[in-house]
Amino acid sequence: MGRVTVRRPVRKLSAGGQRRRPDSLAAEEPLEIRVGGKALAVTMRTPGHDVELAHGFLLSEGVLGSSSDVFAARYCDGVDDQGRNTYNVLDLTLAEGVAPPETGVERNFYTTSSCGVCGKAALDAVKLKTRFPPGDSTFSVTPELLAGLPDKLRARQRVFASTGGLHAAGLFTSDGELLAVREDVGRHNAVDKVLGWALLENRVPLGQVGLMVSGRASFELVQKAAMAGIPLLAAVSAPSSLAAELAEENGMTLVGFLRGESMNLYTGEHRVLETATALS
Repeated sequence: MGRVTVRRPVRKLSAGGQRRRPDSLAAEEPLEIRVGGKALAVTMRTPGHDVELAHGFLLSEGVLGSSSDVFAARYCDGVDDQGRNTYNVLDLTLAEGVAPPETGVERNFYTTSSCGVCGKAALDAVKLKTRFPPGDSTFSVTPELLAGLPDKLRARQRVFASTGGLHAAGLFTSDGELLAVREDVGRHNAVDKVLGWALLENRVPLGQVGLMVSGRASFELVQKAAMAGIPLLAAVSAPSSLAAELAEENGMTLVGFLRGESMNLYTGEHRVLETATALS
């Protein structure tokens, strides 16, 4: 398997002088996702949990609805200049009767580690019809529970602790338990990995689970959460205007700037059991 971190010598400058030392960097390598032998997407990711990533990606694309929709997942023969398998090509075989990804939507198959929707032809193309509508979910939390999530998430970010260079996503219950946490150089990959974990654990739809992310709440992250039936997305940074619009359209709760006891509720306030003013 690929390395999660890479050691590299650096020259460190500071007010106290300078010195040379090894530094740990978050690994970033391409992963080509194939379905039935046909290339679907290439994303830059941190190696690890690739099968989860592929399952989560296909869930968020509306291709998968359960783990039984995939017959097999295997790495293909991608080799480096020394003849070693790079584990950077993953092919999924869908179960009989499962429709393959639509080919009518024009795609740019390459996506960077910071953008998961830039490969779509238009914004309308990514407003997918949700298979598991989150709007009717009875999931609710308290502000106190939300306030404790960033520290819980950070405590589970083992690779971030050594590199400082990864995003994280975590699925949490109404009593604050983190069911799964995944890290990646791409925020959308981290979300795909936890969604893939949930799919493989037969937990989808996720109507009684929230999603916590370490960065901002973008349109694509709201879209992925909605496709999995997640009713609440919380982020430590700001949401975009499109993220808020999409969350509202899907009846989701969107929380941003979650830092300590302070947070902004943009949509779906009814799922946070106290008003925001109670925190001030």
